[in-house]
Amino acid sequence: MSLKYPGPFRFVSAAALGAWLIASPALGGPLLDAAIEAERLAARNDAAGAFEAMRSGLAAFSQTLPLSVPRALFVSEVPNAYRAYAAKAEPVFLTGEKLITYVEVTGLRWNPSAGEQRQSHFTVDLELTDDKGKTLALQKEFGNFTFTSHSDAVEVYTHLTLDVDGAKPGGYVLRYTINDVIAERSTPFELPFTLKEKG
Repeated sequence: MSLKYPGPFRFVSAAALGAWLIASPALGGPLLDAAIEAERLAARNDAAGAFEAMRSGLAAFSQTLPLSVPRALFVSEVPNAYRAYAAKAEPVFLTGEKLITYVEVTGLRWNPSAGEQRQSHFTVDLELTDDKGKTLALQKEFGNFTFTSHSDAVEVYTHLTLDVDGAKPGGYVLRYTINDVIAERSTPFELPFTLKEKG
């Protein structure tokens, strides 16, 4: 059973939240602060600065969220970018077919790294069971991801490829656990699937 786990990441874009936010400065918080600054910069025709203010605000806000996996699904091929994937119509695979999973992660903690860079670090544990709950495969930290950039990322995704060649036809449950190494917190998710005999 072979395991593969490459995956890039990208940054998020966002529109201004609206002028009504400016009227309530007492509310505070990274989103409001970012919107106020973005509106100020936009009024000065600094579109690039306004965009960066919103992106930075979203990045700061994302670190206040619980670690979570807002989207995880089987895909028919390796995704090209964040939310650029071809979802499988059904979680049904032929024996010998590889299971490719598209995964988004939010709430990751980012720490200072070398120079002015920032870094996040998470691992992925795997457990494969049959549809009766019997564990067939278990591997801790089979995936190990460190992202280094010049700013905190909001759109973090990866893909996980599992080769179950040799497994018998039937029902299974694939359970992945995302572990934020920096924040020392974890979140699991499950994907049931069915293997069918070729031909």
